[in-house]
Amino acid sequence: MEHVQEHDEGLGQTQMYWVERPVYNQEFLQGQLHKKEKMSQSLGQKIARSCRCSSKKAKSHLYSFLPVLKWLPRYPVKEYLLGDIVSGISTGVMQLPQGLAYALLAAVPPVFGLYSSFYPVFLYTFFGTSRHISIGTFAVISLMIGGVAVREAPDEMFNIMESNSTNSTDLLENYKARDAMRVKVAVAVTLLSGIIQLSLGLLRFGFVAIYLTEPLVRGFTTAAAVHVFTSQLKYLLGIKTKRYSGALSVVYSLIAVLSNITKTNIATLVVGLTCIVLLLSGKEINDRFKKKLPVPIPMEIIVVIVATGVSAGMNLSNTYEVDIVGDIPKGLLAPKVPDINLLSAVFVDALAIAIVGFSMAVSMAKIFALKHGYTIDGNQELIALGICNSAGSFFQTFSITCSMSRSLVQESTGGKTQIAGTLSSIMVLLVIVAIGYLFEPLPQTVLAAIVMVNLKGMFKQFGDITHFWRTSKIELAIWIVAFVASVLLGLDYGLLTAVAFAMITIIYRTQSPQYRILGQIPNTDIYCDVEEYEEVKEYPGIKIFQANASLYFANSELYTSALKKKVIEEYKEVGVFVRIAGCSGPVMDDLTRLNFFEKSTTRDLLFHSVHDAVLSCQLKVGSVPQTASDLFVTTSQTHMEN
Repeated sequence: MEHVQEHDEGLGQTQMYWVERPVYNQEFLQGQLHKKEKMSQSLGQKIARSCRCSSKKAKSHLYSFLPVLKWLPRYPVKEYLLGDIVSGISTGVMQLPQGLAYALLAAVPPVFGLYSSFYPVFLYTFFGTSRHISIGTFAVISLMIGGVAVREAPDEMFNIMESNSTNSTDLLENYKARDAMRVKVAVAVTLLSGIIQLSLGLLRFGFVAIYLTEPLVRGFTTAAAVHVFTSQLKYLLGIKTKRYSGALSVVYSLIAVLSNITKTNIATLVVGLTCIVLLLSGKEINDRFKKKLPVPIPMEIIVVIVATGVSAGMNLSNTYEVDIVGDIPKGLLAPKVPDINLLSAVFVDALAIAIVGFSMAVSMAKIFALKHGYTIDGNQELIALGICNSAGSFFQTFSITCSMSRSLVQESTGGKTQIAGTLSSIMVLLVIVAIGYLFEPLPQTVLAAIVMVNLKGMFKQFGDITHFWRTSKIELAIWIVAFVASVLLGLDYGLLTAVAFAMITIIYRTQSPQYRILGQIPNTDIYCDVEEYEEVKEYPGIKIFQANASLYFANSELYTSALKKKVIEEYKEVGVFVRIAGCSGPVMDDLTRLNFFEKSTTRDLLFHSVHDAVLSCQLKVGSVPQTASDLFVTTSQTHMEN
């Protein structure tokens, strides 16, 4: 019987009456259904079917591998082209200074940052599925590359000592040899990280990004911002110190800078601080008036051009000993096979770089896809990044990923497709082949200023601590572990530590699920937690127990303990009847396979809905002595695992 209410609009009256409702258990319902016949196939047949080719299947695979073939033929020129041109120019003027600046983080000469801002960006147009992200150099990845390069090619290997003098011819030759070796290391890491990404994409492992949760990534990138900021202090101050990598590198770098603080080059510091003020002012203006400005003010390229002109006009390098960018070769380098002998030494670093790079790219791509109403393919993104990195390494590039700041500019200035990214890469190409040499007098402190100012958004992530404190203590713990481990142990081992801790929290959560006793919302078939809502009432003699996590060997004892705690006692000893509701198909298969249904336990205790089970319990209670009670166990939000 069920209680039903109806409202008569004409009479303005509510009618209440009881209706008969049959009670079905799960066995009865399944007995009325006919299972579909499934054709079993041997392994050979499955392989043959997957290898069978047709024109439709080949076309589908081609479009999947080259997404550009889908959207380029249908590109609406009149609607999209102007926005893509404006966006491409705006992004291109950011690519140039950031490419030069992030090369310093990667511990390679600045021109290699330009190469990394051209080849991969151009390739992504053909293989990527996101229409809005800006591929290229990124501070976190560049710093991780630099850490490997410094570790494998330290100054001591080339007899380079900490000194403020670089006039010696022998010392200059040592610098060149060191830089050449560091380029080899960076290129080897890039090749291997690209191969890893490509392999994971082909094996459909795009789901690995789910283990890099938001608090983990944000804690990690905040720690990376600390590393980056610390590494740029010596360029801002004009101090010659050793570059450190690995555990406690932040501490050692700070000690080295502070111990040499008296050797600060005042001219270098003045130029750097002036650029920081100008860049911060430009960002503030762009943020405050972004709705009124047709395009953001390209303050970075303005600062680079002005600083280069001032440096050349005042001869800052010779007059005030200000360190400058130096030689920028004209034109592109010929393709060259990376040094594969270095691959074994950098495998762990390449794996970390591959995963972090993919995580940054796919997270930004998902944001823009959701905003603009299209989908991205995580596996294809892995393939695209893998091709960009592995193919780019033959042209002396270092690892790339999505840049948050450039992506926001590319999207906000009207970019509709990756045509904008292609145009930005062409702008970088023009600089490489034609006017790159004009930037040779650019002071390195200007590049340090650009890097530091671009860390502003990452440092704001310290506000996550208060946010996660209010929302989730476990996510706060993940953030703190990711931050502290990455600061103290270095970005590579810090990331591994953070991932391991995040997995431990997963185990903790599954072993600490929420257990609830449910009651009915009066006159409905809806059941809620009795401790949460005052209106929810329990049926006399009926307990509805619910768990919200998977049931498997690791938490089975906890489940049993919680069940006993919530309802008293051993069931059979006190005349308790058990009902189970909401079991999914896989759970039913497991119960059958594990011989759960024996003579003493039949399928009659299974029900599709909580309400059906409650009605059954009411009928059962009515047919037995009043001293007996009825227990109803629901697994509507759980499933069993072996």
